[in-house]
Formats: sequence, C-alpha cells, structure tokens
Amino acid sequence: MVLLKLFLSYFKIGLFSFGGGLAMLPFIQEELIEKHGWINPAEFVDMLAISQVTPGPIAINAATFLGFKINGVLGSAVATFSVIFPSFIIIVTIAHFLERFKHSKYVKWVFDGIRPVVLGLIGSALYLVGKQSLSDIKGILIAIAMFYLVGIRKINPMICIVGAGIAGVLLY
Repeated sequence: MVLLKLFLSYFKIGLFSFGGGLAMLPFIQEELIEKHGWINPAEFVDMLAISQVTPGPIAINAATFLGFKINGVLGSAVATFSVIFPSFIIIVTIAHFLERFKHSKYVKWVFDGIRPVVLGLIGSALYLVGKQSLSDIKGILIAIAMFYLVGIRKINPMICIVGAGIAGVLLY
C-alpha cells in the first residue's frame, strides 16, 4: 500500500509541477510533510541539500532519496519512475501536436500564463527553505556570502558548496 501512495504522490507532483525542480518544492512539501508525514521540515531541507549537491535534477534526486527512506531500493525506483512518468507522457504528446499548433496564439497565451506561476512557486520554495535554513545569524551570513559569490561574482557553484560546507563545520 505504501508503494501505491508513493507512486500516486510523486505522479501528482510530476504531473502538476511546471518549471522544474525548484517549482516542485511546494508540491513536494505538501505531499511529503503535510499529507503523509513521511518526513519533517528539517528532513525536507536536508533532502533538498542532498538533492542539490548530487548530480541530476533535484526532483528526481529528491524522489529517489525519499523513496529509499520509505521503502528501500524498490521505493526509490517507484518514486523516481512516478515523478518522471508524467513529464514523459506530456512531452511525447506535445511533440506529436506541436508542429500543428506552435503558432497558435492560444498556446502562446497558455505559456504566458504559466511563466508567472513558475516564478511564484520558486518564490514559495525559497520562503520554505529560507524559513528552515536561516534560523540564526551564521546561516544568514553563509546564505548572503553564497548569493554574492555565485550570483554576483559568478564563482563556480561547486566551489561555493564546498566552501559553505567547510563554513558550516567551522561555525557549527
């Protein structure tokens, strides 16, 4: 029964999330923490951190991580498959019809309407992660430093991740 719940939860996340992994975070939070109680908010932030530093899309990494936590390797396989399966179906369907409708003003309007939603979802994820991660001045200083180094100075994010990890060890 847990595998079916895992499949349905991640299928829904994959089906209704536009804009990539960060835009999925509010849906993931609702399903994993609020609806099923599979993890708590602190574990959610840890899952995001692990998902960000491992190669691959955050949503797939998070699904694999949580699936393993819930039901081992089989849970990982089910969660990972179910989060990518809706995208696969949608992309195949769109590719089939895109040539016919790519110049439609209605298609353009749909995408124009979806873009602000994606920004809002990413903002919601930022708020959620910020609320959990920025609980003291040390965390705030690390976040500001990383924003400056990656966003403004254009330093390689991997170097900054390693630096933030070292800062965490030294400061905490």
